[in-house]
Parts: sequence; structure tokens; C-alpha cells
Amino acid sequence: MALPKLNTQTFELNVPSTDEKVKYRPFLVREEKILLQSQEGEQKEVFNALSDVVKACTFDKVDIERLPSFDIEYMFLKIRSKSVGEKVKLNLAFPGDEKVKVPTDVDLTKVEVEVGDNHTNKFDLTDTVSVVMQYPTMKTFVDRNYTKLTADDAVALTVSCINQIMDGVETYEARDLSKKELTEFVENLTQNQFAKIQEFFASMPKLSHTVTLTHPKTKKKGKVVLEGMQSFF
Repeated sequence: MALPKLNTQTFELNVPSTDEKVKYRPFLVREEKILLQSQEGEQKEVFNALSDVVKACTFDKVDIERLPSFDIEYMFLKIRSKSVGEKVKLNLAFPGDEKVKVPTDVDLTKVEVEVGDNHTNKFDLTDTVSVVMQYPTMKTFVDRNYTKLTADDAVALTVSCINQIMDGVETYEARDLSKKELTEFVENLTQNQFAKIQEFFASMPKLSHTVTLTHPKTKKKGKVVLEGMQSFF
């Protein structure tokens, strides 16, 4: 006699980069086990586990390989809020008095993806040459550890995120160019041109939430901005 299968409640979210509606469910015991096991490994294992859980909990309806990393992080946060609890307790340093930690409940349902001011994905390098960028995917970070960017890492990340290079009326698709060609293009940029492109990464969408803290002794108020998924755990 077959054991009964339990029905799991489903929810709906909007994918930040596309505004597409996607149904999702809380993660199950088997998926929580994957997450816990990945925490004992390297960053690559954590990213892979994160992607696998999001894919499973959205019923394989999202293309994990192509979605920007902030989409995956946002979806995981929403899935986690329905799986474990909508609030997490964090000990946050009070601004200006880092030794003082303030216990704070953060409501994950209120965390959104925010975009930097004047964010753009197109950069004019000269009067005739422009570059169009695309957001890094989770796979981009899995393939290479970008926690602390070296000069080589910055070049590699830029190369992996070029979508098009336009020269006058000519448009070159990055997918039609070799990695060597793209690397040579980036390495031949001036410092100012390269810095201009780096603004794409600095201002790109990210998980963000502002928390107001109360100093336990002075009762002064201070605001802390939490950015990126790791800030919420």
C-alpha cells in the first residue's frame, strides 16, 4: 500500500528582471538537507545548492542558467520566507558604534531588489564605440570565486558580462566572439573607459532593505542598509 503524498501550498512571485509571474513552493526536508550540507563546503557548492533548490521549488519553470544572480537570490529569499519563517533575527552593529550589537527582527517579505541611481547597461567608450552589458548569472559566480576581486578577476567578470560591442553601424555579438578576442578588447581599454564599465556592476540591481536601529543605551536612532543575500543570514 502506497503512503500518502502531502499537498504543498503554492505561492506566486514576480521575477525582478522580467516581471514574469512564477509559482513557487516552500522547500522540503530533502532540499533543506542539500542546503545544510552545502554550508560545510566551498562557495561553489553553496551557489550550486541554492540554484538547485530554486529550480526545484519553482517547478523547473525558470531558466537558472540564464537568470541574473539577483533574481535567484530574490527567489530564494521568498522561498525561504515561506519555508522557515518570514522573519529572521540578526545582530546588527549600530552605525557609528560598531561594538554595540542590536538584536533585530527583519521581515524577509519586505526585502526587495533595488537599482542604483542612473543605472545603465550601455556605455559609450568613444564617439563611435559603445558596449552593452548583461547581468552576471549565478553560474558566473560558480565558475569563479569573485568574493574578492583581483585585477584579473575584474577583467574576467567584465568579459563574461559583455553582450554587444558597437562600432559605428557595426554591431558585434559577444556570443559570436572568442573569449580571447573579448579579453584583448577589455585589456586594451583605458583606465577611464574600464572604470566607466565598472559602474554597471556597482549600480546593478541587488537585494536591499533598510533597518532602523535603536541604541540600547543612548536610545538614538540609526539606519542600516542590508544589501545582498548574505546580509540576511
